Amino acid sequence: MAAEATGTPAAVMFAADEASRGLGIDLLEQGEGTAVLRMTVTASMVNGHGIAHGGYVFLLADTAFACACNSHGPVTVAAGADIVFTAPAYEGDVLVASAEERTRYGRSGVCDVTVRRGDEVIAEFRGRSRAVRAAAPRDGAETTGEGAR
Repeated sequence: MAAEATGTPAAVMFAADEASRGLGIDLLEQGEGTAVLRMTVTASMVNGHGIAHGGYVFLLADTAFACACNSHGPVTVAAGADIVFTAPAYEGDVLVASAEERTRYGRSGVCDVTVRRGDEVIAEFRGRSRAVRAAAPRDGAETTGEGAR
């Protein structure tokens, strides 16, 4: 069964993430505070130096971070994030981002993500998360669940 089909909070969030899914990112695994995602670098993701644009590598890591920190249920967003690029990626490379939540305290948390091409580390990402109160949907429908108004 595909990870998206499991119905967990992170899988439901990912299924609605048109930005990430539109770039061909796949959710391979997800669990409590963890996630593994995959993306193939396409020609449209390569910059003028012939390497993957860092923004796409960041987006992959950020999406893995989002899946890991949203695995608990309350809507959680990024409060900040940093990335260190350790090696370039190229068109055709298959990148895998593995996220692991390091700590949660109150409504805040810290999550580390490693992006690899095979065994080679491409980037290290650290995200800081914050659980937020659920906002009313734009269509005016009532919000239900934890943190609802």
